[in-house]
Amino acid sequence: MSRVGKMPIDLPKEVEVTITAEKIVVKGPQGSLSLPLTGQVVIKNENGTLNLTPADESREANAMSGTVRALVNNMVNGVTKGFEKKLQLVGVGFKAQAQGDKLNLSLGFSHPIVHSMPNGVKCETPTQTEIIIKGIDRQRVGQVAAEVRAYRSPEPYKGKGVRYVDEVVVIKETKKK
Repeated sequence: MSRVGKMPIDLPKEVEVTITAEKIVVKGPQGSLSLPLTGQVVIKNENGTLNLTPADESREANAMSGTVRALVNNMVNGVTKGFEKKLQLVGVGFKAQAQGDKLNLSLGFSHPIVHSMPNGVKCETPTQTEIIIKGIDRQRVGQVAAEVRAYRSPEPYKGKGVRYVDEVVVIKETKKK
């Protein structure tokens, strides 16, 4: 059995879990998330602890037990604390400004870029060169951060572009005559 799938998930007091045959719903102070289930994993709520077991001895069920456990754990963390990704703009004249559910980016192109945020994802700009993307769904937060980074990913010669705060960009040496 999967090592990740064997670990139980401890539920905080403010989190409510509803398990049906088709899906699992996790509700908490930040909001509510649901995950559709296949018949390969059996989830049991035992006194505030979720235990996951494969439905049979197949290799796919074993793999899915670890995957579903990680997804449900991310859902529990999301509805209690939430997730955030921090981006940084590096380059002369690169600016970002959050207006409601839209993010206005000036990244050196001839036109400004307007990125609209999906439901459940918010963005903040504490300074003009910092972007903080927040939400309760880890996958959505990471996807939005990747989409914003893709507008101008860091180039290898000067390092200009949109990068994650903890990202290390390896700078190449330019050609010598």
